[in-house]
Amino acid sequence: MAGSMPPKHRDNPALPDFCSADAVFTLVVVAELVVMVDALAPDARMAWRGFFTASAFVVWLALLSALLLCRLSPLLTRFPRGTGYVLSWLSLVLLVAFASVVVAWIDHALGTGLTPGSGMRFVAGNTALAALLAGALLRYFQVLADWRARLAAVARAQFDALQARIRPHFLFNSMNTVAALVRTDPDAAERTVEDLSELFRAALGVEDRPGTLGSELDLIERYLAIEQLRLGDRLRVQRDLDALPRELEMPALLLQPLVENAVYHGIQPLREGGTLTLGGRRVDHGIEIEIANPLPDAAPPARSRHGLDNVRRRIAYHFGERGGIEVRNDGARYCVIVRLPDANPDR
Repeated sequence: MAGSMPPKHRDNPALPDFCSADAVFTLVVVAELVVMVDALAPDARMAWRGFFTASAFVVWLALLSALLLCRLSPLLTRFPRGTGYVLSWLSLVLLVAFASVVVAWIDHALGTGLTPGSGMRFVAGNTALAALLAGALLRYFQVLADWRARLAAVARAQFDALQARIRPHFLFNSMNTVAALVRTDPDAAERTVEDLSELFRAALGVEDRPGTLGSELDLIERYLAIEQLRLGDRLRVQRDLDALPRELEMPALLLQPLVENAVYHGIQPLREGGTLTLGGRRVDHGIEIEIANPLPDAAPPARSRHGLDNVRRRIAYHFGERGGIEVRNDGARYCVIVRLPDANPDR
């Protein structure tokens, strides 16, 4: 399409974010370290005036370099990755050479004596040093970008594996309920299929698109409707969720596996059934969701903790240290508390 921006080169993963505060900080620190090394050299004769002048000059150059790379980033991403780094290096070298020429001319014109008598020596030395440092820094940025990309890929692969293990956890059990209802209660079976289709839609999504707490609670209600048909009066649910912000963004199927665990391991083994408690409250900078169930008197058979561990790791993947899970077990009641951050606590 005429006038549209050409797409990024297919062989060019995104270049480092030269506009980030980390990149600017790195450039300034490295530039200042060069001045300090020069000042602390055994045969150095740099006075305080020269040290502060050199520091101001290199910091100015570092900030100009960061600004230049930031402005050129949209253009550089159109080239293959290697070409983008070479152009970045060349831009930095030319910038330092030009700035050195301007500073040397101004200094000689004013007669301040802040630069060496030979302007060519000043410019050549700065340009050569800039070429070496720019090459090393760009290589550092490249290695750091590759490492972050690999880390993100590993985290994504682990998450995909976790999601794949969570999906079958409730789907196959629910199909047994549908099969049992087809002959005895066709209308209930139809409603169950509709509920199950929504669960399939959420569980088998191609991507882990962000959902909302409201949609997650709706999925939980659909799941409980299926289990209510299977367990009847043995499953009682107590809800206290009105204080929760339904528009809060969160990954789909984050809470449903915990509710299923509560039903499967807490309510189902009890002959008389029990009460599943779903509660929620606001806390500082987030919310807490409590899922509690009674425990059988007899010790339950050993079971895998994959479901709880997977949810815990999904929370860590999406929210880091801002989210978490706490488990409380007093022998009679098993309680899982999920803590999620809220970027807009005043809503």
